[in-house]
Amino acid sequence: MKRIAFVLLLILLPAALPAQSTESFDPEAATRALLDRVPAEQKARSNAYFEGGYWLQLWSFLIGIAIAWLLLHFRISLRIRQLATRVTKVAGIHRFLYWLGYLAVTSLLLLPWLFYTGFVREHQYGLSNQSSGAWAGDFVKGFFLEILFGGLLVALIYAVIAKYPRTWWVRAALVVITFLVIGIAIGPVFINPLFNEYTRLEDPKVKGPILRIAHANGIDAENVWVMDASKQTTRISANVSGLLGTMRITLNDNLLNRSSLPEIEAVMGHEIGHYVLNHIWKMIVMLGLVIVIGGAFVSWGFERLWRRYGERWGIESAADPAGFPLLVALFSTFFFLVTPVTNTIIRVQEVEADMFGLNAARQPDGFAEAALKLGEYRKLDPGPIEEAIFYDHPSGRQRILAAMRWKAAQAEAPQAP
Repeated sequence: MKRIAFVLLLILLPAALPAQSTESFDPEAATRALLDRVPAEQKARSNAYFEGGYWLQLWSFLIGIAIAWLLLHFRISLRIRQLATRVTKVAGIHRFLYWLGYLAVTSLLLLPWLFYTGFVREHQYGLSNQSSGAWAGDFVKGFFLEILFGGLLVALIYAVIAKYPRTWWVRAALVVITFLVIGIAIGPVFINPLFNEYTRLEDPKVKGPILRIAHANGIDAENVWVMDASKQTTRISANVSGLLGTMRITLNDNLLNRSSLPEIEAVMGHEIGHYVLNHIWKMIVMLGLVIVIGGAFVSWGFERLWRRYGERWGIESAADPAGFPLLVALFSTFFFLVTPVTNTIIRVQEVEADMFGLNAARQPDGFAEAALKLGEYRKLDPGPIEEAIFYDHPSGRQRILAAMRWKAAQAEAPQAP
């Protein structure tokens, strides 16, 4: 009799308990309530910063084109090439020396613009903690890295152009893609530590949940790294980066110090999603295709402009480094025109990682709070066309809405006994 009574109790008890209502939770209303928490002044500031970024893209492109025109029209590029060939007749070395001269001239011309966009403007909007001296130090480090890797890249590209005058654009694109892979592979271990200090996260209350998410999704990691990004910026960020044995799970100290544990779990679930979903390799393939198409555009444009202006600019052929500013201008033009395409490629992967992170970390409220913090420098609620063209991540509103819909769906799911 006791067993029968127990069975009846299991059957009748759920009916006797008040049902959990899911109709009262409206994801749209919850999203709006979260967005309404942002003060009007903060929203106006982040909107102005992000919308100003649209104009920065245009001005950066136009300034780059203007510098290329100056180098070609006044034969500055030709003089740099002539000087490099006087030093040595060895092709690979004089191409490297040309790059050194080109980089020195263009860096000097771009320095005021780079200082404004990377330092002055960031301080105007309260997004930077960096002193001018520290900014200059990072600039110099980046300059020397560009000398090394840029010089190797330029030397290889011109070696390809000289050897394959008809199909150079395909092979040159493959060289660029190869350098992209190398950069991703060595960046976490050899490049990033030149700009920031990386230390192991020791707090088990934070490290434990992150590693549990990683282990549950097939990532065999034993450490989580913390980057001291606060010396440069106020932004929160994290990543799971690296290839070919250099993988690292990293969060910056702003995320660690400014966010709750549910927010940290949500963000790290998203970043782990990128790695598990093979987004690095997929991005290399997709951007690789874009680069190959861009190479075809550059080859087509260079041939036509060289026939018309080559003698005036002193460019002997596509294999002449004196024509490098023209290659850069054409490549920049192509990528400026396809910005909505590249943004969409990245944004689609970000949406996938968002959903992975929600399912892995199961912290929808934490994810929504993190999206609000990202709204300090990203416009939270753009129009659909604006988002499609200018956003390489989902907008804050879309991310919060996705989290609230996930939360509602979990509340509607039948519960196991």
